[in-house]
Amino acid sequence: MESGKPLCHIFRLAAIIALVSWASACSATELVYTPVNPAFGGSPLNGSVLLNAAQAQNKTKDPDAPVITQSTQQTSLQQFNDILERSVLSRLASAATSGIMGSNGQLMPGTVNTGNFSIQISDLGGGLLQVTTTDKVTGASTSFQVGQQ
Repeated sequence: MESGKPLCHIFRLAAIIALVSWASACSATELVYTPVNPAFGGSPLNGSVLLNAAQAQNKTKDPDAPVITQSTQQTSLQQFNDILERSVLSRLASAATSGIMGSNGQLMPGTVNTGNFSIQISDLGGGLLQVTTTDKVTGASTSFQVGQQ
């Protein structure tokens, strides 16, 4: 039995030597913090991923948000009517635009009248034009300025 004890000590010694040699082979490096959130210096490509993850986890509801029910959703007929109305308005806008554009594609000073609107283009000088649109029914008007090249 006494011959077994030195063998046990040899195994222990071999295990300790293996542990020490393995521990010395390991090397440590600096820990470097890399932010993920773009607000704190992370990659801007992470922004949409983080926003989608946050929205998916958000369980709160806005108490002032309108409640969408079957009665507030548009039927197919209503959707088609809206598309048709936008198409007609687009053609009317194109017709009005053709009356105020010259052959070179630039705006010409003058006035164009449609059924409900009056569009007046005034030359402000220095290459600036002012476009004023007036609603004939309500008298409300809006205007903007554009540069003429």
